[in-house]
Amino acid sequence: MKIAFVIQRYGSEILGGSEYHCRLIAERLAERHDVEVLTTCARDYITWKNEYPEGTDRVRGVTVRRFAVAHPRDIEAFNRYSDWIFHNPHSREDELEWLRQQGPWCPALVEHLERSHQAYDALIFFTYLYAPTVLGLAVAPGKSILVPTAHDEPAIHLGLYQEVFALPAAIAYNTEVERRFLSRGFPIRAIAEETVGCGVDLPHQPYRRDRPAGAGAGPAEGEEPAAGHAGRFAAPARGEAFRARHKIHGPFALYGGRIEKGKGCEELVEYFGTYHAGGGHLTLALMGVKLMPLPEEPYIRFAGLLSERERLQALEAASVVVLPSPFESLSLMAIEAFAVGTPVLANARCEVLVDHCLRSNAGLFYADRDEFVECLKLLAVDDRLRAQMGRNGRAYVRRHYRWDLILGKYEKLMGAVRK
Repeated sequence: MKIAFVIQRYGSEILGGSEYHCRLIAERLAERHDVEVLTTCARDYITWKNEYPEGTDRVRGVTVRRFAVAHPRDIEAFNRYSDWIFHNPHSREDELEWLRQQGPWCPALVEHLERSHQAYDALIFFTYLYAPTVLGLAVAPGKSILVPTAHDEPAIHLGLYQEVFALPAAIAYNTEVERRFLSRGFPIRAIAEETVGCGVDLPHQPYRRDRPAGAGAGPAEGEEPAAGHAGRFAAPARGEAFRARHKIHGPFALYGGRIEKGKGCEELVEYFGTYHAGGGHLTLALMGVKLMPLPEEPYIRFAGLLSERERLQALEAASVVVLPSPFESLSLMAIEAFAVGTPVLANARCEVLVDHCLRSNAGLFYADRDEFVECLKLLAVDDRLRAQMGRNGRAYVRRHYRWDLILGKYEKLMGAVRK
């Protein structure tokens, strides 16, 4: 089959959100199908400034067609317009103006779809929110699959999205939580629906987990000895390369993603300060793009934007992965943490994260500062609890997020829309 993915930005440097999710799926499907990605020349989602060259590119074996954004986003003007439209009566034309101001506004991409949609057997649109999806879905809805990555936020209640969710022939939800939310509030008319998510790889190499000083040399709770060593455990320590590179010698909690207030990072830093003031011994390491200032404290480390390999090493090295965002439709960070056997501590205001924790038994969740501190204290000191949660997380990934399961669901959806 020939498949086109439509996404607002795309590149190997973009390591989070729907863009990263889209790239992982596109790369896997490209192993068995003719895959193209239709996207913009933007790298930065704040301004949508054209940074990649226009035209055809190859990214990790996938053909990528880039189209120039018509104009950058004025984020301050857009925020003012958003505040007005979310709180006042308005027309459909007002909503289309909001969509244009939000960006990326890329008429050339939509024109390509209008000219060439017949060349593709399936069109897969990632993220309901942006103009390439809103306008592109209307071109050939009968062969379109939408991956909504949706959650309850002000924008989704604009009237134009009632139209958007009625268009696609198939929908690939990230979670059952997302599926229930959209089914309750939107006129879904898809002929095929699947709860899919995204696949992750379970590491095959055993790791020596952290343990209290003086512990024996054997495997940690729940781990197997290295093959061929007759009970001796010779595998490397978890994430030791990450620890050495960033000079983190003790146990630490890890955050990964955009470091900004909207992702709960401001609250995370405040809560972690309370934990540390109360005698907590963990360091907080943050990896990703920094979009807010971080306090100059010895217990906070900024690791920066890491490669995929370094991200995995960080997840392996952490004692716990903290997920402070109140809005997630899947949380690849949670699933990747589960895959390497690291428990999570999640924001209870995010229904998706709470659902992951309850179904996996591989994480705790907090509703306020006190609960954050107590949960973090427990996870920091209880080695057996962390080990059991690690086993539970890996089992959860094997049940729901193996690549063969994920790709099989995409094949089913593509078969349903193929004309």
